[in-house]
Amino acid sequence: MSSPMSSVEQPDAQSPLTAGLKPVSLSRVTTARAIYERLHAGILSLQLPPGMVLQEKKIADQFGVSRTPVREALLRLSEGGLVEIYPQSGTVVSRVPVSAIPEAVVVRKALETVTVEQAARQAGQPALERLDQIIKRQQTFAALNDASGFHEQDEAFHEAIAQIAGFPGIWALLKTVKVQIDRARRLTLPVLGRMETVIQEHVTIRDALAAHDANGAREAMLHHLEAVILDVEELRQSYPDYFC
Repeated sequence: MSSPMSSVEQPDAQSPLTAGLKPVSLSRVTTARAIYERLHAGILSLQLPPGMVLQEKKIADQFGVSRTPVREALLRLSEGGLVEIYPQSGTVVSRVPVSAIPEAVVVRKALETVTVEQAARQAGQPALERLDQIIKRQQTFAALNDASGFHEQDEAFHEAIAQIAGFPGIWALLKTVKVQIDRARRLTLPVLGRMETVIQEHVTIRDALAAHDANGAREAMLHHLEAVILDVEELRQSYPDYFC
């Protein structure tokens, strides 16, 4: 007598759960995702700068795959506004749309002020020590003028606050909202000397959390996030080809 579990593990080919669905190659999906993540990271870090042409064949050769997963990865990047696909011409890394940054900042301010206020109410010594370690790593990367390492720790700082608040899903959402901000910030860190300023802003936020000062933490976070818009205006003058 077969058990219910065995029937679940071996579904009938004509099951209504699968009827009408096209078979999908797991390896192809995995490859497309890997290519997407690699290109996504390269675009956000400016290793693939705005205006750079992405050649399907060259990417396929580098990964040792056909063009199909590459095309799928590029389509996903296009949906996220990171590349522009021109039929019969090719794919180009999109310029940073300045008009999209203020809206993204508004979303960040709305959500991150909520998380930092809650974190201020809940932050204990282990949470503060975690933030201190992140800030120390930022100081190390700043001394080395390592903008990439610094940016990773900046991300870790904001993610840690969301986790301290008990709202990790908010950070997951914000990562999709702030991609254009991240591209602009990669330019602000080395060009405008923002690293030391960012560290001090993080220290101010951390101290407000230590004091359980929700209002102070909120104001410090607002000041920290509003600086992005000011930096972009200066960068637009220095890198006109990177922005639109």
